[in-house]
Formats: sequence, C-alpha cells, structure tokens
Amino acid sequence: MRIVERNIMSNSYEKCLNKNPANYIPLSPINFLTRTAFVHPNRVSIIYNNKKWTWLETFERCRKLASALKKRGINKGDTVSVMAPNVPAIFELHFGVLMAGAVLNTLNIRLESETLSNIFKHADTKVLLTDKEFSPVIKEALLKVKKKIFVVDIDDTDVHSGEFLGEIEYEDFIAEGDSEFAFLFPEDDWQSVSLNYTSGTTGNPKGVVYHSRGAYLLATGNVLAWEMPHYPVYLWTLPMFHCNGWCFPWTVTMLAGTHVCIRKITAKNIFDSIVEQNVTHLCGAPIVMNMICNAPQEERRELINKVEIMTAASPPPPTVIASIEKIGFNVTHVYGLTEVYGPAVVCEWQEHWSSKDKQLQAKLKGRQGVRYHVLEGLTVANPETLKIVPADGETMGEVLMRGNTVMKGYLKNPEETEKAFAGGWFHSGDLGVLHPDGYVELKDRSKDIIISGGENISSVEIENVLYQHHDILEAAVVARPDEKWGEVPCAFVSLKFEGSINEKDVIVFCRKKLPGFKIPKNVIFKELPKTSTGKILKTVLREEANKL
Repeated sequence: MRIVERNIMSNSYEKCLNKNPANYIPLSPINFLTRTAFVHPNRVSIIYNNKKWTWLETFERCRKLASALKKRGINKGDTVSVMAPNVPAIFELHFGVLMAGAVLNTLNIRLESETLSNIFKHADTKVLLTDKEFSPVIKEALLKVKKKIFVVDIDDTDVHSGEFLGEIEYEDFIAEGDSEFAFLFPEDDWQSVSLNYTSGTTGNPKGVVYHSRGAYLLATGNVLAWEMPHYPVYLWTLPMFHCNGWCFPWTVTMLAGTHVCIRKITAKNIFDSIVEQNVTHLCGAPIVMNMICNAPQEERRELINKVEIMTAASPPPPTVIASIEKIGFNVTHVYGLTEVYGPAVVCEWQEHWSSKDKQLQAKLKGRQGVRYHVLEGLTVANPETLKIVPADGETMGEVLMRGNTVMKGYLKNPEETEKAFAGGWFHSGDLGVLHPDGYVELKDRSKDIIISGGENISSVEIENVLYQHHDILEAAVVARPDEKWGEVPCAFVSLKFEGSINEKDVIVFCRKKLPGFKIPKNVIFKELPKTSTGKILKTVLREEANKL
C-alpha cells in the first residue's frame, strides 16, 4: 500500500505543478546584459583606445544591432559570421546576434581563403561582418562562394589599409536599428546560439554548435572557477573568435565589469593596458605568458597590484608559471576544448599547497585539474571499454566529459557527432592520467592534433597538402616542442625517386595552401619508419622531433 501511495504522490507533483512563464524561463546570456544595464547603467562597459562606453550605451547599441539584422531579413537559426580582432564590434555581436535569434559564427583571423569559403558554405552564412584589415583574404574567399552574402565592413581608424567589400559600414548599419527593439529570448535553452569551427583530428573543419543553456552555464562557471569578484577589468588578450573568448564576453558582462579591447597583442600593449586601465584579469595561452615574461625592459611597466591570468592550451611549463608569478601575476591553469565551450577543467588550488616551495607549486599548477562547477562529469578511462584508469598518476587513458556545457554536436555531421558521444561521454581525444588526489594531468595529445599558440592544428590537414607536391612520396607531421608557441608542426617526408627538393621548397609550397601558423617549421627528409602493416610510426618521429 505504501508503494502505491508513493506513486500517487509522485504523479501529483507532475500533474499539479507545471512549467509556466512565472517559474520557468530558458537560460540565456542576454539576461546578463539586461541586468547589468539596468543595475549599473553608468559603469564603463568597454574601453578601446581613447573611447569609452557605458553599459546603458552598450545595451542600446546591441539592441540596435539586433534590430538592424532583423531588418535585413535575419531570422531564428540564421548564421551571422564575423572576421575581426578584439575590437568592440565583435564583443557587441556576442549579444546583438543572439538578440536577433540568430547564431554567431566567429572566424579565426589566421585562416586562409579556402578554409573561410568552405566555412561560409557549410554554415550557410547570411551576413558577414568583416574588419577592413582582413579584406584581402575575405575578398578572395567570397569569390569562391556562389551564394550572395550580405557584407558589413568594420572600419577601424587604426587600420589604414584594406578596401571596403560590403554595402554598408558597421556604424551606419547599427544606425539603421532601433534602440528600443523588442529583442528575442530563446524559446528554450537548447536553442543554438554559436557556431565555432575546429579542425579536430580529421583535417576537415567541424562546426561545433553551442546552445543557450551551455553558454549561460559556462559563463557562470568561469566566475566560480576563477573566484571572480564584481566589476573586474578584463583585458582582451584571448581572441574572442576562440570558443567565443571562452565565454568571457558573457562572464565579464554578468559581473558588470569593464572589457578592455586591444587590436594587437604585444607585450607593450599588455603592460600599458594593465597599468593605465587598472586591469585585474586576462586570459591567454602559454605563448602570451612567454611574451610577458620575455618582454624587453623598455616595454615593461611595474605592476602595482596582483593581476590574475588564466591560461590553457598546451600545458604551461612550470618554469614559465614561476617566472610570470615573480613579476606580479597569479596563474590559474584550465583545460578544455572547443567542444566544451572553452575551459571545462580547472587546477583548483588547495590550501596545503601554499606551504610548498615555489617550484613545486608551479608544477602542481601545471596539471589540468578537476571539473568546473558546471560540468557534471570528468574522468580518464579506456576509450573503448569506458573503464576508469587507476588513480596512480601513471596509467594513461582518454579524458572524457559529460554535462550541460558539452556541445550540441557537429553541424551537419551526425557520424562525427555520434563518434564523439560514444558511450554517453564526450571523447576529448586527449590522453591523460588520474593522480591519487583525483586531479587530471594530460600526458599526450591525440596523434593528429598539434597545439600551437593556443590553436589546434591537424597534422592530417598538413599531410594532405604535402602529398599534393609532385616530388613527395610519403609525409607525416608531428608536434615539435617550441619555447614560444608551445608546439609547432614538424614534417617528415620521403621523396619519389626523381624528386629533388629541399626544406625551403616544401615550406614555400605549403605557404601557398596553408595559413602561416600551420606551415611546418622543420622538414626532415628520410625513409619513414613503419609497422609491419605499413602504418607510419609517429611515436618514433615524435621522439626524433623532440631532439631537434
């Protein structure tokens, strides 16, 4: 009888207590902006060069942007692409596009025309906003797209070259909009809000789709993982095109902070901005930390207050962590991928570590860590059986994740989506170990990925280009350690009998087909080692590359 009563009670919860507009609203980053503009209308929202905006002004500009997009026929689910560095326009698009119900596609400014044109076609881009600095490559990419794209030019006074490609300039485009526009909230928080392309492990760009719920939660998770206070002054050294700037456009807005935008990421600009704008937080790959640590004396400024820096990508060397902390920074190490909205794992500090020597502290900070507060699952396991590896710091397995901050999937690619979610986990493709304290540490990258300056590079993509050269018989590309970039591509090639080319010839050939950061930094000519089945032994090549 008791069991029956429990069932009745359980059913009554579902029958009598229903969702309605008073108790259920889909999660959306738009709410961060509406609240901040209401509560702190006069606080500074954005600083760029000598210009400043308030949160009320930014809110109105984003509404006008959304209105202008709607007037141009942009509807729910349409793709709006942007090619721009860290200038105010790309920040405003992180809200304006969502307010129009559309999907924001931020483009890597280092890509070449062929990849860009493929993205435009695959994403079915309706509107492209492009900074004048990139007009040469964008012009070439647009010539390869048959379907007309409405182009808006972003004209920055700092850029004195480049041509206008579109029908209207960004400020004039915003002027078409209505500052009182009744912008759209998502109908549910599974609605797509962002599309980010990653080369993955295949060499074919894959469109990673974010939903509104994940964007909201990861932005909130950043606050918790980094212990961020209200009103941070955040310096944009991390590209906003990379995983939507790890969702920090939304995070800093939630906290009514100030976004300090800089077009060129240099040590001088970083030090000047920190001192002159009282910067409290910034993010970047280890290459940014190296840039800061190795800045010439004339570009440095004395830091009065401690500056928080969050880093990710290839694991930062302990020596770099120790060096940057000596000059006034406090490092927080995170780990993630495009498929999990950026950072998903944090090396959360333990109080008892503070009593250890600085070198050991730096080594501990070099581990990837534990799951974000908003990630439901993180483990290291056998990728086939899903059996968790022993927490011995030695047994390697694949890093697996699950939760609301994992992507919806890959756009128009059900096969890769199914593979990525095999067994109910997201398969990162990264190999790591579990330490006795439960902290994850990466030991090796999946064989096709090279992480250079925070950018994922597929070795397969480079190999496919090398195989196009008429003198090359076989090719294999692996990561070579690099002090500046973390890792760089290193190519091993064997030539056809009649082939007679040198390293310079191969690099020049690659330069015609690949963006600069994907071009091999070394080319070694040799017979490639193989298994008994004819598979190239990349493990052997990696060992050789490590000695270069």
